Amino acid sequence: MREVVIAGYMRTALSRSRPTEPARDWFCKMRGDELLAKVLPEVIKRTGINAEEIDDFLVGCAVAVGEQWLYGGRIPIFMANLPKTIPAKFVDQQCGSSMAGIQIGFMEITMNFADIVLVGGMEHMTRVPMGMTQVDRGLISPNMGLFLDSSLSHWDMMTSMNMGLTAEKLFSQTKFTREELDRWAVRSHQLASKARAEGFFKDEILPVQAEQADGSVMTVDTDQAVRDDATIENLHDLKPAFKKDGVITPGNASPLNAGASSMILMSKEAARKKGIKPLATLRSIGFAGVDPTIMGAGPVPASQKALGAAGLKAADIDFWEINEAFCVVALNCIKELGIAPDKVNVMGGGTAIGHALGATGIRLVGTLARILNAKNGRYGCANACVGGGQGVATIIEKENYAW
Repeated sequence: MREVVIAGYMRTALSRSRPTEPARDWFCKMRGDELLAKVLPEVIKRTGINAEEIDDFLVGCAVAVGEQWLYGGRIPIFMANLPKTIPAKFVDQQCGSSMAGIQIGFMEITMNFADIVLVGGMEHMTRVPMGMTQVDRGLISPNMGLFLDSSLSHWDMMTSMNMGLTAEKLFSQTKFTREELDRWAVRSHQLASKARAEGFFKDEILPVQAEQADGSVMTVDTDQAVRDDATIENLHDLKPAFKKDGVITPGNASPLNAGASSMILMSKEAARKKGIKPLATLRSIGFAGVDPTIMGAGPVPASQKALGAAGLKAADIDFWEINEAFCVVALNCIKELGIAPDKVNVMGGGTAIGHALGATGIRLVGTLARILNAKNGRYGCANACVGGGQGVATIIEKENYAW
């Protein structure tokens, strides 16, 4: 099988979504597909390929309804004025959607069905929020009746559909404390703030000119939710968000966000011929299912599968990007896999940077590839929990450019 490399990666900044206060979202006037249509041509240009050479386009989105309906993945192609010859596929694996796109692209290339695959991810949690609300394009109303059906009662779908409650249940099965969750959250903000101040994210974020609610135009080039002033005292005062006696708060969970991400995968032979220096080589992938009421446990078996397929152990991984949909997910993964905490989310995690559902998988893998290069690590593993009781994981290796 052929080796597959990450030839390019770029994203927008992640705004802070507020469905009930849309004016506070820096991207309130832009749709998710508009954000993606801006970043796709730029990643193609910066990678140094011709759009006509792309064999497939895979795009992930967790809530592809209303204005986020993607017409089988073709709408971003049209909006970005890319060649009509590029086929597309829409991928839905909830929070793992764009990482699933990477995994499908990896399989297409390694099995010799493609040479170059463009992958994208998008989500706008202000304009198309989870659940049901009125947005400026109409009523978003997922059919919740299915989850009340008696045939599904043994799955406790009402818990499974509430990600906060699944995190509370995962927490109840561990020996962590609320303070440990809060301290991990503070660490996330501190590391993300430091990385931002040092300019680490500058090379992966495409600045976007975004009209604001008051009609002014703002250059959005930094993640809106990162706080420079996060302290354990601030987080201690926050009340539980999902149950009266719970521990999951707005401080130790990811915020709601809007943003888009993109990545170009190539066979190593194609990259070599074009003189493109890859960010990393894809080594292994993993995906797993778990009890949907503790969906945060999913990254553990997914990572174990990826490690096993690569012939590696957790100790062989130099850096991890574990999606902080909830801090308890990262802490549980660290405990169950025996990971040194200082190897995890070293530039901050989703609690601070954000979690724009369908865009997250690419951000995790792309940021991880850049970390390997910046810190001279060899192996990295990115993973995420997935709504519905799943996990996804991808292992990459720093490319030594020896050709």
